[in-house]
Amino acid sequence: MANARTLLPLLTLTLAIVLPLTGRAEKLKTENVFLIMCDGLRWQEVFGGADEQLLNATHGGVKDANQLRSGAWRDTAEERRAILLPFFWNEIAQRGQLFGNTNKGSIAQLTNGKKFSYPGYNEVITGVGDPRIDSNDKNPNPNVSVFEWLNQKPRFAKRTAVFGNWDVFAYIFNCERSGLPIWPVWESKFGKYKTKVAPEIEDVFENTTTPWMGGTMDSFISRAAHDYVKQKQPRLLFVGFGETDEWAHERRYDNYLSAAHNMDSSVRRLWDTVQSMSQYRNKTTFIITCDHGRGSNERNWTDHGRSVTGAENIWLAVLGPDTAALGERVQNEPIAQNQIAATLATFLGQDFHAAFPNSGAPIRDVLPRR
Repeated sequence: MANARTLLPLLTLTLAIVLPLTGRAEKLKTENVFLIMCDGLRWQEVFGGADEQLLNATHGGVKDANQLRSGAWRDTAEERRAILLPFFWNEIAQRGQLFGNTNKGSIAQLTNGKKFSYPGYNEVITGVGDPRIDSNDKNPNPNVSVFEWLNQKPRFAKRTAVFGNWDVFAYIFNCERSGLPIWPVWESKFGKYKTKVAPEIEDVFENTTTPWMGGTMDSFISRAAHDYVKQKQPRLLFVGFGETDEWAHERRYDNYLSAAHNMDSSVRRLWDTVQSMSQYRNKTTFIITCDHGRGSNERNWTDHGRSVTGAENIWLAVLGPDTAALGERVQNEPIAQNQIAATLATFLGQDFHAAFPNSGAPIRDVLPRR
């Protein structure tokens, strides 16, 4: 018979194996995840509201500075951000968590080093800052996204969808390989992957002239995604808004702020809808973020890319039944863009990081303590 000295190490080893497995087996409340991205929206506006140095024609391209200032400017950052993004600051800040206010020591950054869109979206959905992705060209993504990986599992198959305001999304999600349904599409070769939306939405979309090639108005994306959720009830949804980046590149700070405010309203409507449906109520997590930051002064706020200092800084908001209501995070452990994919999967009880070890690990702070 083994003596106590022999049994103690064996017992210790057994506990070391059993306890972690028990922790991982704990069931989360989240059954659905919506990943929502707002292209190029700066952390400065998310946490500080309107930037005073840009509320003019000279630096912000503003058409009516008095009107904009009256609507967007208040004495404190807290007041300004609540006017700009009321859902973020009246709902998420009360019931979820927000990261990325570098002024308060909350660090959230991309790791790909490119600081522009395709590399950023790839890093978010695959968990890898891939040096091979070094342009916004329409090249099929060589990496498997968390959406593709989950869509291969029976419980998520045909319950996953992509809505995005950019014609490159069909390549970023590699729809030809992944088979992920997407709306809208701009090229006939993606026609068989095109998600059906309400005829009136499709009609208005096809008969509207927009200012940008390869993009459309965020209102179409918002309406189509909202309608799809009510009709099809997906478990995993991507919604990509793009007007903030477009208006910033055109140095139209008034329209940039308007687009950010409209995004917030769209997220609120989507949240209110899911909370009104038994399929989603208290079982759905929203992850909201951006693909890259921008410059921080009156000259380079319109820009991003390798040479733009500060464009590596992003922000992240999480709202759902498994995320502690800690509000705006201060002096938190730094988080990275490459952790979002694994975090999304963890909410759904899946270990993406184990399947793809090069991806970032899940963000512990937004998950239940175990």
